[in-house]
Amino acid sequence: MSALQLERHLLPMLDPQVLLVTDANAAYRAFSRRHGIAHQYVNLRAGERVRRSSEGAIHVQNVNSYHRRLRDWLARFHGVASRYLPNYLGWRRALDGGRVKSAEGLLRLAIKPIHSEG
Repeated sequence: MSALQLERHLLPMLDPQVLLVTDANAAYRAFSRRHGIAHQYVNLRAGERVRRSSEGAIHVQNVNSYHRRLRDWLARFHGVASRYLPNYLGWRRALDGGRVKSAEGLLRLAIKPIHSEG
C-alpha cells in the first residue's frame, strides 16, 4: 500500500476532523502528514496491541479481525472479480450485521451492488 493509494481511496472518505488510527505502516504516516490529518499508530511488530493515553485507548484489533474474517470468507470463492467485489462486500456486511433472515434475503443482498458504477 502506498500514500498515493491512500490519497485515491481513503482521503475522499475521511472527515477533516478524524483521528486516523492505524498500524505503523510508513504510508499512513506520510499520508496523514501530507494532508494534515491527526494520526496515531500501534506498532504491532513491536508487540504493541493497545496504546493507552489520558484520552483513552487506541487499537486496530477490530479492523484486523474484520480483515481476517473477510479474507477467510472470500477464499472459499477461489478469486473474486473486481467488478463484483461490491456485491461480495455487501453480502459479507449483511452476514456480519445479522440482516439476513432467509435464503431469499441473502440472494437479494448478494446481487444488489453497494454502489452503482458511473
